[in-house]
Formats: sequence, C-alpha cells, structure tokens
Amino acid sequence: MTRSASSLALLASLVVASGARAETEAGGEHFRLAGRHGIVHAWRPANYNAASAGIVVYVHGYSASVDRAWTEHGLAAQFAASRENAVFIAPEAPTGSREPVLWSSLGMLLDTVAHTLPLPKGPLIVVGHSGAFRTILPWLSDRRVRNVILLDGLYGRDLPFHAWLRSGGRGPGAKQLVVVAAETTRKAERFASRYRASAKLPAVPETSDSLTERQKRAPVILMRSQYEHNAIVTSGRVIPLLLQLMPLPRI
Repeated sequence: MTRSASSLALLASLVVASGARAETEAGGEHFRLAGRHGIVHAWRPANYNAASAGIVVYVHGYSASVDRAWTEHGLAAQFAASRENAVFIAPEAPTGSREPVLWSSLGMLLDTVAHTLPLPKGPLIVVGHSGAFRTILPWLSDRRVRNVILLDGLYGRDLPFHAWLRSGGRGPGAKQLVVVAAETTRKAERFASRYRASAKLPAVPETSDSLTERQKRAPVILMRSQYEHNAIVTSGRVIPLLLQLMPLPRI
C-alpha cells in the first residue's frame, strides 16, 4: 500500500514517546508526547464531550521548560478549574530570548497531538505567558486562531497583533485579544487605547461574571494585574477565569 506524500511527511515529523498512554491527572486524562520539535503535554477533562469541545493551546514563558511549567504551575489542575470542555495542549517553547522557537507551525503541533489524541472541531484558543509571544506570532496567520490571551506577554512586536485583530471583522466571531499586564502595563495600555471598544479593568476580577456582556465582547480586554509576573500563571486565579471568558462550552 502506497502512502500519500503528506502522510509520509507527517509520519516523519512524529517521534512519539513510547508508552504515550493516558495517565489520570486532576481528574482527567494526561498524555506526554515527545516530538521532533520538543515535548508536548495534552490533557482532557473528565466528562469530556468531543462533539462540542474546543482546543486550548497554552505556551509557557521563559525560565521554565514545559515539563517544569506543567508540574510546578499545576496546569492540569488550573485547566480543570476552568470547567471548560476542551483538549488542552502545552508544547515546549524557548526558555530564554536566545533560544529558537520550536513549534513555529501551529498546524504541525496539532497534527502531532492528533496522532495520539483525536482533536475536536470547536473553537481554538491560544494562551501565552511572557516570552511565549515569540511562539504565538507565526500562529496568527492560522485562520483557526480567533482568540488569544497574553499573560504579561506584550513585550515584542505589537503590530502583528494589531494586523491580526483588524483582519477579523466585527460582530459575532470577531477576533479578540485578552491582555493581563503587570510588567507590560504601559505598553498594554497604549495598545488597548487604539481600540475605542476596548475594555479596561483595574484588576483581574474574582469571577468571570464580574464582566459585563459588553466587556466580554470587546476586541481587546486589558486587565491590570494585582499579581506579579510569575504569580499570574502560578496563583490559579487567572488562567481558569480567563478561559471562562472564551467561546468554549462548560463541562
């Protein structure tokens, strides 16, 4: 039987770790995959419903490998706390500014996970902390990316994010950027000021219900953070709340 060229290319790109079987974590199923472009963690919650589920891709920041971030930041527990029906994916990313981006193709990352874990057809959400913006920038050209969350990550070039937002049109299905700012507050405020309909919050709220419907629909949501740079991703009070603002179904 002759495989297509595309199938051969995909198989060549996958170096899946032996024994990539599900382990129970935070009440859900956890997979750890090893691919040519680095380690990838994938998790799906208990009572997961593939028919309505979406995808969340979380990219860690500098000074932490994906394995370290997964464990020390309690990512599976934070994803579970969001109660969102999704497959959650966390790929390896640069741990410093001099390291190259490992997963420059979002499509290749999703294909790598799909080789082990079937992916749903629902909304795709991209979340990144700090230096994760470098990995996210090339993903903005992927038409599936409609919602991006930057966790104190608006450091580098902001013009690509402006271009991405403005290419999404208005009304239902428009693109949205959510920014939580601590060290990046000044730049984030300048960014948000260019959008008349932006929502600016003085702090990260306690619950997602604290936002009005208008704020939830804003093209840019800026939250000034009461948590310092790393606590944004380790406190367990930010990531679950922001995921609840995304167009994902609840468990």
